[in-house]
Amino acid sequence: MEAFNEKVPYDNPLLSLRVFKSQRTPPSYTDWHYHKQLELLLVLDGEIDVYLNDSHIRLGSGDVCMIGTSELHRDISLTALDYIVLQFDLEPFFDHSSIPYMRFFSEKHLPLSRINYIYQENLEVREETAACISRILEEATNKETGYELAVSILIKQILLVLLRNDTRGFLVAQDNFDKFRLKPVLDYIEDNLTERIQVEDACKIANMSYYYFVKFFKKTIGLSFTEYVNYQKIKRAERILLTKDLSISEVGEKIGMPNMAHFYKMFKKYNDCSPKQFQSRMFTWKRHS
Repeated sequence: MEAFNEKVPYDNPLLSLRVFKSQRTPPSYTDWHYHKQLELLLVLDGEIDVYLNDSHIRLGSGDVCMIGTSELHRDISLTALDYIVLQFDLEPFFDHSSIPYMRFFSEKHLPLSRINYIYQENLEVREETAACISRILEEATNKETGYELAVSILIKQILLVLLRNDTRGFLVAQDNFDKFRLKPVLDYIEDNLTERIQVEDACKIANMSYYYFVKFFKKTIGLSFTEYVNYQKIKRAERILLTKDLSISEVGEKIGMPNMAHFYKMFKKYNDCSPKQFQSRMFTWKRHS
């Protein structure tokens, strides 16, 4: 099976999201492909067969389908087709208070396409998700003041309604521990992003041994302690790059990453570009938006 890695361009680099409406004439199909973004399809009119690596879903007017990150898929349509495609990266839509819920959508064991049963069995969830997708398209098209906030809220609404209606427990199976035990640690990280943050200090705050803490943190958050700290530091760096007139080395100092090689490596990991390129892209996008 040959497949290609689709590179999804973001309409607004700050949103890590692409949404568009498309029409196709029959017969039409796509080849096997995958991408790192989650994908939601909303059929407005017509029918489409979506083929995943080990399953097949037929969608008609009003139907919704989720395709997991990096999940192989293709589709075939034998009718005129009018549909909306929403592709987005999950991580940027989780903030300090909601990031513990990211683990439910991490796809460590099963692809998120397994929760399509919710859309097939629950009409209210399907209709609510369809309405959210349509509103995201409207917000992203019109770009009224604050549309980024509206889109972020709508993405979270889609995730929330799935989480609360997962009757088979695909998403919530791991929720058997007290995530609030880590709140002092998360607060400590947030308050000390300008410093070098040591896992040993976090262990003391959580009153856990080193080995128990690192396992507990990974299980709870869905990221290792180091991954989470680096992610939060890079998010802080992004804000500084867009709001302060500082050199790249000064930004690195501000987030406790004075080693420029390490700073560049971490920044590129989360943004696929250097800090300078990120800054340039953001300012270019703002001038033309």
